[in-house]
Amino acid sequence: MNRRLSILLVAVLMAAMSGCERKPSEAVQLHRFEKVLFETPASQLQGRLASAQGEFSSDLLNVHPDNPQYMEMVKGFVTDPTMREVYRLVDSTFGSMESESQQLGAAFARAHELCPQVRYDKVYTYVSGLFDYNMRVGCNSHELIISLDQYILPYTEKFSYFNSPLYLVQQSRREYMVADCMTAIARQQIVLPERDLTLLDYMVAEGKAIYFAQQTLPGTPDSILLRYTAEQTEWMQRNEEKVWAYFLQNKLLYETDYMRFHNFIDDAPKTNAFRESCPRTTDYIGWRIVQRYVKATGATLQELFNEPDAQKILSASNYRPK
Repeated sequence: MNRRLSILLVAVLMAAMSGCERKPSEAVQLHRFEKVLFETPASQLQGRLASAQGEFSSDLLNVHPDNPQYMEMVKGFVTDPTMREVYRLVDSTFGSMESESQQLGAAFARAHELCPQVRYDKVYTYVSGLFDYNMRVGCNSHELIISLDQYILPYTEKFSYFNSPLYLVQQSRREYMVADCMTAIARQQIVLPERDLTLLDYMVAEGKAIYFAQQTLPGTPDSILLRYTAEQTEWMQRNEEKVWAYFLQNKLLYETDYMRFHNFIDDAPKTNAFRESCPRTTDYIGWRIVQRYVKATGATLQELFNEPDAQKILSASNYRPK
């Protein structure tokens, strides 16, 4: 082999090796805390938790097998008949989470590429035992935790533990989980103004979270990003101008009295101002404002997260609903 060909071959091999090193994993390991709890006999639970303490060492879980009160509480939890039925439903629904593992791994890699300070490397799952839709996903600066029992409501029609309104059942489906994880991560990054928040502040902050999920989960339907049904998404697209006009006419954008606007940002069947509306109408409009702001200014995700001035974002976006 001549010297020129040898140099070329080495260069190609080095480039290939470099590419392999840079290629992110397309999966993230899910640490299944609920399996450890419910699949270990109660008499062996303390020892099992002690041996697994390294894997589950996180302030998101607070595992303390050396604490008698903690162990008494945990044993009561895993032997309770209702909780065992909850776990049975969780396990039958989420026995395998390979799809979520792949999606999260790819999304984490994109998030770090787009916003280098965002680095998530550990995901826990568990059974919370208390339905609270706002607790479906939690996170700190580098770890996520998913409450799987918040995502089994569509499969529990005959199970009284989950006597939840239909609108929450519709929003508690498995297909929303990965997008929920990415919006939870975004909320950790968003800088808010140090004052009472206005409706516009809430609107733009949630728009940033949805935009982050859109960028890290390309190809995801709008309805999943927004936690809407397909019909609700269509309603919002048709009525965007009407909703925006209502906010302006009623001088709500700069309102700081939460009781005056909570119906527009809370999860609910609809907003009272409109018949047959979708919930959280501000989410959609905030997302549209942020999309136009980024297009107009070329702001990076980091710059977007660090800008607390919602009015500045609105002005620069030149937002006008169609």
